[in-house]
Amino acid sequence: MDFGRLITAMVTPYDKEGEIDWEAASRLVDYLIEEQKSEGLVVCGTTGESPTLSDEEKLQMFSFVLEKAAGRCKVIAGTGSYNTKHSIELTQKAEKIGVDGALLVVPYYNKPNQEGLYLHFSAIAAETKLPLILYNVPSRTGISMSANTTIRLAEIPNIVATKECASLDQVALIAAGCPDDFHVYSGDDASALPALAVGGHGIISVASHLEGTRMTDMISAYLSGNVQLAGQYHRELLPIFKGLFECPQPLPNPSAVKYALELRGINVGSVRLPLTPPNEAEAEFIRKLVL
Repeated sequence: MDFGRLITAMVTPYDKEGEIDWEAASRLVDYLIEEQKSEGLVVCGTTGESPTLSDEEKLQMFSFVLEKAAGRCKVIAGTGSYNTKHSIELTQKAEKIGVDGALLVVPYYNKPNQEGLYLHFSAIAAETKLPLILYNVPSRTGISMSANTTIRLAEIPNIVATKECASLDQVALIAAGCPDDFHVYSGDDASALPALAVGGHGIISVASHLEGTRMTDMISAYLSGNVQLAGQYHRELLPIFKGLFECPQPLPNPSAVKYALELRGINVGSVRLPLTPPNEAEAEFIRKLVL
């Protein structure tokens, strides 16, 4: 399974009451595919505020986005958690809906060891035929899955990719140790181009909500051998890559990108508690960043 080079970790639109806004979700899917050139959409991942979505809401989102995308891009369901049994059940329900794959985050809070991580992911893989993407994000989970554990898991046929947020070194080690058809995605927009240079396949992105077209151009330039042009795109985009997470102090994802989308005329509402929208200083920083 090739999910493409540019995958957007899609926000979940809410109305003023904090419920899923289905009309806004419909417009957002069209916008991300047609205008921002997303080849895949991760639904109900971190950027989709998965911790505050119920299972029922997640399944509704998987079904809705799959129907709306209508084969124009891959739809990847965020079904991972710190509970192996629950992750299996949600992944199986997503499979019945017909999604193209599932994203499985490293278990957070209970902090298993490397063998526990291997057994967690291999147990999920054994109970589904879906292509699976691992997701290592130690800044959120409190632990990091080692390159060696990822390489072991890559031997399982339906574990086909990983979203790697630990380091560029980790991207390189995994790319070197896994089969050629196992794809390594950067989970850090600012590392999208450097990750390609060390063997990465693409990016699972937040900034592609705003700059997906230019990110596609950057990736295409690099793959065609025009490294100078790719570097130019990277330098132009870097303020947005960094600013969405540092504006002007760290702001929880997806608070910044949701506000930035509103400024660009794509209304997706605010965030659910415990996340908060940008304060006045942060909002002014984002306005200067994206307008």
